[in-house]
Amino acid sequence: MPSNSPQHRPAADDRCPCRSGSTFGDCCGPLLARSAEAPTAVQLMSSRYTAFAVGDADYLRATWHSSTRPLDLDLDDETTWLALEIVSTERGGPFDRDGEVEFRASYRSDRERGVLHERSRFLRDSGRWFYVDGDV
Repeated sequence: MPSNSPQHRPAADDRCPCRSGSTFGDCCGPLLARSAEAPTAVQLMSSRYTAFAVGDADYLRATWHSSTRPLDLDLDDETTWLALEIVSTERGGPFDRDGEVEFRASYRSDRERGVLHERSRFLRDSGRWFYVDGDV
């Protein structure tokens, strides 16, 4: 079972936790390493899911818009993120200023399983996408 600690990064040739079908090195890895920027809102959403899956709170804070970013972010080490399903997207392309991504993220915590279903809002500010907020 993968750990949620930031020390557990998938290898570049492992399947990406966001389940895009690509390897971590070709998908979310460069985004979490800060060597690339997400060109679309859905790619930022996928990389943020991956950051939750590997416990990278620094990446989550760095991609959270300053107008809504929490002062502290404490990730639950007992939660294991299992799968991400993108339900729909509105705007959020490389030339849009804003976008919305509806997703379902399956998880396991202690002995229960659940699904987080959210419609997230994103803004592109100075050429970078940021998570703003969402409706669960």
